Amino acid sequence: MKHSQNTQNPTNNAESKAHAQDSLESTKAGFVAVLGRPNAGKSSFLNALLGENLALVSHKANATRKRMNLIVMEKNTQIVFVDTPGIHIQEKLLNQYMLKEALKAMNDCDILLFLAPITDKVSFYEEFLKDAKKPHILLLTKIDSVPKETLFAAIKAYEKYQQNYLALIPISIKDLGSLRRVVEVVAKQMPHNPYYYDPEILSPNTTKEIAKEMIREVVFENLSDELPYESDVQMNFYREKPHIHHIKATIVVHKESQKGMVIGKGGATLKRIGREARLKLESFVGQKVFLELFVKVIPSWCKEYESLKKMGYNFED
Repeated sequence: MKHSQNTQNPTNNAESKAHAQDSLESTKAGFVAVLGRPNAGKSSFLNALLGENLALVSHKANATRKRMNLIVMEKNTQIVFVDTPGIHIQEKLLNQYMLKEALKAMNDCDILLFLAPITDKVSFYEEFLKDAKKPHILLLTKIDSVPKETLFAAIKAYEKYQQNYLALIPISIKDLGSLRRVVEVVAKQMPHNPYYYDPEILSPNTTKEIAKEMIREVVFENLSDELPYESDVQMNFYREKPHIHHIKATIVVHKESQKGMVIGKGGATLKRIGREARLKLESFVGQKVFLELFVKVIPSWCKEYESLKKMGYNFED
């Protein structure tokens, strides 16, 4: 038996290779980095494509801190969109990590999508071109917010760079036709590969990871000024039982004075955050959620390498 396992039949081996090649050529799969300045609408765009609110959306800039993979299937093609932090330059250590995440996605993916809001200056796109080493598609976003004359003027302004991009597509997340066009164009650019992930899932990120981002989204929307940028969420406990998910999470801030702001008078702010987060999580998992939230101070967590590493932001990755 041992001998027969080590002896290959040339005919069968050739057939196996031919079958593997046919399988490879019948499917396509690739990674697409979704890039743009803060508040370009990257996460809203991806949620609209998926039909699910998985990517963190906030009217505050720089809400996305880490990359998240989101999967769209188009016939025999698996497109893995990579949501990234907004491209921006700041001295804060956490912002430096976010820029690193965006630049790494630019280098690792097969193609790039650059989202340019219709009211943005063309100079922001020119800055992107300095770092773009991969083929890219230019998306003019939020076109429903301006008159047609403004849209036509913007298209004309970007057309002088047409030798740089694969396609220029004006989009609105309210217009399914424009989103469909993006998926079709991207699918054509994907290389022949077997699928990277189960085609039935929307994201390879764990439910726990997505739950953390959903809680953080609610924190962002309920806290004002700089506090959201100096806060984060730690997942302490996550257990899925029949018909209910038990979650314990801690909202982390970096100054003692911020703790009281998160809790609010008589615990009102924390209760509101907990209620909104629970409802969002229940909608996502399709089951009841028992959520406990706590607040903790970790002094200057967002300004020190070791503290950032403990919070999951590792510069060495």
